[in-house]
Amino acid sequence: MGKTYPRIDGRLRDFILAQPLFFTATAPLDADGTVNLSPKGLTGSVAVLDELTVAYLDFAGSNAETVAHLRENGRITLMWCAFSGPPNIVRVHGRGEPVFRDDPRWAELIAHFPDIDHSLHGLRAIILVRAELIRDTCGYAVPLMSYQQDRDLHARRFAREDDASLDAYFAGKDHVATSIDGLPGLPLPLPPTPVVAPTAR
Repeated sequence: MGKTYPRIDGRLRDFILAQPLFFTATAPLDADGTVNLSPKGLTGSVAVLDELTVAYLDFAGSNAETVAHLRENGRITLMWCAFSGPPNIVRVHGRGEPVFRDDPRWAELIAHFPDIDHSLHGLRAIILVRAELIRDTCGYAVPLMSYQQDRDLHARRFAREDDASLDAYFAGKDHVATSIDGLPGLPLPLPPTPVVAPTAR
């Protein structure tokens, strides 16, 4: 039986942070618009900031549907599945926003991700999600699968890029500056990557 929770803490928080993969779902307001569902991985790229706030890193890619939908209406659902151990599915329904490099909150937010070298991945934004509904369900039909390791292909592809070459890469893609449905996506050119002092660990 599914259960609703007032906050993300304890077992729920531990479960979210332990999963190597999660999914994001967004949609435009237009009833005929394109619904988007994206897998997200890379260890250390998601953080639970407080009992109602989750954030994850938005890395370089060939589209920006999530960013475009959030800029238009903010609706988002995040989902984590247990592919090992006891069956479980956790969904966080809420409102999200993309935080770009020139946002005054950037330095504070990026400090929540100390365990991933985001400079290797063409970091575009931090997606900030405020939970409005937190639920879990049984997940009995989710298959058991073994996690081996993160792929290194993304880092190998984008580690060689700087701000200028990333801008050129994004400008050459059809659905980065605008979504499939023509909504404003990633604002280009991107603000320069901020120099953030390392935090003590």
